[in-house]
Amino acid sequence: MNITPTRPAPADAPAITPHRVGWTALTAIAPTVWGTTYIVTTHLLPEGHPLFAAMMRSLPAGLIALLIARRLPRGSWWWKSFVLGTLNMGAFFPLLFVAAQELPGGVAATLGAAQPIVIAFLAVAILHETLSLWRLCWGVLGMVGVALVVLGPEAAMSPVGVLAGLAGAASMGTGVVLTKKWGRPSGVSAIGLAGWQLTAAGLVLLLPALLVDGVPPGIDGAAVLGYAWLGLIGALLTYTLWFSGIRRLPVTATALLGLLSPLVAAVLGAALAGEALTAVQLLGFAAALTAMVAGQLPSPTQKAQDPS
Repeated sequence: MNITPTRPAPADAPAITPHRVGWTALTAIAPTVWGTTYIVTTHLLPEGHPLFAAMMRSLPAGLIALLIARRLPRGSWWWKSFVLGTLNMGAFFPLLFVAAQELPGGVAATLGAAQPIVIAFLAVAILHETLSLWRLCWGVLGMVGVALVVLGPEAAMSPVGVLAGLAGAASMGTGVVLTKKWGRPSGVSAIGLAGWQLTAAGLVLLLPALLVDGVPPGIDGAAVLGYAWLGLIGALLTYTLWFSGIRRLPVTATALLGLLSPLVAAVLGAALAGEALTAVQLLGFAAALTAMVAGQLPSPTQKAQDPS
């Protein structure tokens, strides 16, 4: 996929145009696909090898992207690629696996849903944007909605898991904001930028994966299918779309699309278990989806300032 670069959108563009709606819909594909990660990991991959799984999700996809883009980083983009790759994938993937192992899935998902709130404050610190109370409030409502969907009576807290979940949200949140700040070099496609970061993340994870986890025994056809899905669809395709969206959309609004990930995971989990969603869960769904959609709209203050 080679998406032609266009001029980045302003930090908080007020207009809701067909172009923006289209890019919002395309970008939303990424967190929707990421919502399948938990099911794929638990049902297809060998258990207990989080670093190896993270490396397999990053490095092969990154190398394929490099072959497609035929473009290597230059100058400062060597170290920027390693910084972004580590924040967005190399650190985030293992932290995500640790949180999932140490906590019930609902708690881990709720902590991950804090990412839009983290990004709202990081946008102020790194991008020097004015704090958007409008999107901050929707981010809080979205996190509450996700909690209503995924939290259950078994939601015990593990300090290690909680720290991993919060660190994962902070890691990817920082990576998203820096991706917005640094953009991408002229003439480099979104798949090229994704390839730089995925390859960097895979290289960062390679030695720890082999030394700590080792190669899992008994990698069967199901595991190969799982690694292929997570790498080709869950990384190569999704990060290409995600980085394209970050370039064109307000960063905090883009982050709110991430609420789709735990919601999709909850639906898949209920479907596989043959369970119907409760009234409380449906209320949470409505709250999270409302927050996600409303967060894409300009605040009433912006509308008043832009009578056009």
